[in-house]
Amino acid sequence: MNLTSPPRFAPLAETTPVNPEHIRNFNIIAHIDHGKSTLADRILVACGALTQREMHAQVLDSMDLERERGITIKAKAVALDLKKDGVLYRLNLIDTPGHVDFNYEVSRSMRACEGSLLLVDAAQGVQAQTVANAYLAIEAGLEIIPVLNKVDLSAARPDEVKGELETTFGIEPSSVLHVSAKTGLGVPELLDAILTRIPPPTGDPAAPLQALIFDSVYDVYRGVIVFIRVRQGTIRKGDVVRFKGTARTYEVLEMGLMRPRMTPLAELSVGETGYIWCNIKNIHDVNVGDTVVHESVANEVGSLPGYREPKTMVHCGIYPVNNAEFEELRKALDKLSLNDASFTYHPESSEALGFGFRCGFLGLLHMEIVQERLERESGVEIVQTAPNVTYQVLTRNGEEKEVERPSDLPDPSEIEEFREPIVRVSLLVPADSIGSVMKLCLDRRGTFVRTEYLSTERALLTYDMPMAEILYDFYDILKSATRGFGSMDYDLTGYRADHLVKVRIMVASEDVDAFSFIAHRDEAESKGRKILERLRKKIPRHLFAVALQAAVGGKIIARETIAPMRKDVTSKCYGGDISRKRKLLEKQKEGKKRLKAIGGVEIPQEAFLAVLGEEREDTGKRKN
Repeated sequence: MNLTSPPRFAPLAETTPVNPEHIRNFNIIAHIDHGKSTLADRILVACGALTQREMHAQVLDSMDLERERGITIKAKAVALDLKKDGVLYRLNLIDTPGHVDFNYEVSRSMRACEGSLLLVDAAQGVQAQTVANAYLAIEAGLEIIPVLNKVDLSAARPDEVKGELETTFGIEPSSVLHVSAKTGLGVPELLDAILTRIPPPTGDPAAPLQALIFDSVYDVYRGVIVFIRVRQGTIRKGDVVRFKGTARTYEVLEMGLMRPRMTPLAELSVGETGYIWCNIKNIHDVNVGDTVVHESVANEVGSLPGYREPKTMVHCGIYPVNNAEFEELRKALDKLSLNDASFTYHPESSEALGFGFRCGFLGLLHMEIVQERLERESGVEIVQTAPNVTYQVLTRNGEEKEVERPSDLPDPSEIEEFREPIVRVSLLVPADSIGSVMKLCLDRRGTFVRTEYLSTERALLTYDMPMAEILYDFYDILKSATRGFGSMDYDLTGYRADHLVKVRIMVASEDVDAFSFIAHRDEAESKGRKILERLRKKIPRHLFAVALQAAVGGKIIARETIAPMRKDVTSKCYGGDISRKRKLLEKQKEGKKRLKAIGGVEIPQEAFLAVLGEEREDTGKRKN
């Protein structure tokens, strides 16, 4: 089957009502670059949702950023109609991201589904994120359909990959489907499996309304558009509904399905996944995971189970380059937080950068994507400081505090325990790279947990590691050590006490909070020295020597000196006794001493931006 061939199932009118017994809700889960979006495109074409003229690659990846990077950033829902043996079916498909940083999008989509297509590249085999997503589906109680993609490649090894699926998840090799999303091979059989293996939704259309909000977007013209999955009852245009979590009441002005364009309908019933528009202008009035009920029976109807709140683990400061654009940046963050519920922000200020926001992210790629979206969608030019993780401090009076930046740390004399976040890292690597990967993990203070062999050629290593150690260049080094074949996934397991210290950076004996950082005691000196070397190159010379120091508590652990500008005061001393030259030099020395005592060192903003930018560059941004 190719893109120009007629679909096997006849497309139907978009407003045709469907019996709940004939609805199938499912998502596509896979490791990054295993072909989720391409398969979604193929299913759209096979069901006749798009004409050949409307078709293009990555139809559901609507953001330019997604197409440029070739990754899915946000989950997308689409409703498809097809007919088989005279029976009308509706497929509600959700395409999900594959990168570990967007795992929250995957977990949200599963609350709106009864089944998952577990997609595995027939050449690359089971990867770390494949394992993580599969267990998410198992925990959610979804029916899993294993699918091998790219079986038409010459490098495909379907039998070996089936063995990996059986070893890892206990999946029968005979139940695994073979497809090629690029050519369309096996797609009709996949649609048949979706209809026969995935169960229909349960619920009573006549019962009081209960609908789960699983996503939302902000439209500049229409305000907030809410995406819901109807669990019980029926919702119609004109109904007055209440959002249980916020206790807000609205009238439903429009509702419908994503086809993939918004297509209005008169009502949505049990099992349907669609959108509602209620002219909501305040973006804080909608919470993902909230329950929509009819206002008339709102007090009698309970809330549906929501989502586990995402735990932001990477934090950085975001500031406008022009301080006059602070309010524009606030509005842009408000809108983006509605489209991406997994990042947090609150105002903060810096002596060097002015007023800005402290933002929390799920990972380094998530942080990078948010920065690019802010600049593209709002037009505000921003400055982003070096990222850091969240720490915990147990004080001597028994109080626990979360620390997002070094300046929030209490006095060292008040700290009983200093804890750092620990993640369980799963590493899928070739068998001949196990030694180099284990050395990498031990160098990053990792603790060995176990080793499992998926086959004779591939192994799954599990380590407990400080998140700060994998935040920067760990993924890039892993790829180099495994010749590009390694993959990783991680999950927060808790916090662990260790010998952590705050390294203060001082310029002319004055603390500069923007450069201070938290590190393990063994690494504090080397990291502090790197910061000082950068500062020495960026801060302009003064008429007196400027001392740059890194300190832990009251102990100086590193020092650099910016040499003073010198003027030859003896140049106009033509001959004469040597004592005259000495007198001029001593006078100059006294003048510089007085200047050092009463003068301050001015650090230009360019120096802050350059040093912070170099630090981010040194981290080795994770490649996609």
